[in-house]
Amino acid sequence: MPLPWGGILPIQMYALFILTGIVIATIMTSRRLTKRGAEPGIVLDVVLWAVPLGIIGARLYHVLTHPDDYFAGQELWRIIAIWEGGNAIYGSLIGGAVGVIIACRLTGLRFWSFADALAPGLLVAQAIGRLGNWFNAELYGWPTDLPWGLEIPSDNPAWPQGLAEGTLFHPTFLYEIVWNLVGVAVLLGLERFFRLRWGMMFGAYLIWYGAGRAVFETIRVDPSEMFLGIRSNVWASFAAIIIGLVIILVQRRRHPGIEPSVYRPGREWRPADAEVDSDDTESDSDSLDEGVEGENAPGEPAATSSSRSASA
Repeated sequence: MPLPWGGILPIQMYALFILTGIVIATIMTSRRLTKRGAEPGIVLDVVLWAVPLGIIGARLYHVLTHPDDYFAGQELWRIIAIWEGGNAIYGSLIGGAVGVIIACRLTGLRFWSFADALAPGLLVAQAIGRLGNWFNAELYGWPTDLPWGLEIPSDNPAWPQGLAEGTLFHPTFLYEIVWNLVGVAVLLGLERFFRLRWGMMFGAYLIWYGAGRAVFETIRVDPSEMFLGIRSNVWASFAAIIIGLVIILVQRRRHPGIEPSVYRPGREWRPADAEVDSDDTESDSDSLDEGVEGENAPGEPAATSSSRSASA
């Protein structure tokens, strides 16, 4: 749904919510990383890689899981028409993970440390992004007579045939919003009591999100590719749960101790590093002055310089 003041290039509400979610997730991740010893602002170096590749991954996943919309006699250029909608969270996770791996190689951060710091913010970003589905009147579920049922225009492309106008539907995106926000509290609680590190926090995120998405996806009525009678995103959710469990089990076995640093060995950043240059300059100047004074001071014993060396 474009805003009326968008002019030649309409501003999509869905895009605004996505961008808002990215900003908030970036702030949350930065604070969490900084508390664990990372250089302030280094998260931006990762975002510059993760966000573009996440968007590309989201689009490719959507296109590949909806081939009839793009390859069945359609104009192929519409594959890149991202402004018309069509992005997949699981695709963004895959593409974003590739971006994080590249950025962590460049910055020296541990991939799993960054993933752990990102997990709560990722759920918040996904919850905010789902608000855009309300403006687009999309991603709704079966008909319902519940008080919070969603009213959808009957000319909506996903409107089920044979239903009377005014039928209400399950707001599956709202269910996912609530699930994700509850998940933030659950993950933070697990992290506090079990000291989840080495990627185990991210594994818990995959399990939580995958479990909820698997349920909400089954009641959606919008078209989707089916495999063995199950929607493709449900299969992806099962995969997320399995991957999350594997990450936790493997990492718990490989790394039973406390994570020493969010950086790889030899790439650590220390707060004192920012002051080394200025401190060294002042120290060199002071040492030079002291040395000159020592040479000129009458009666000063030669042992003074050696005692300084010993104390250093």
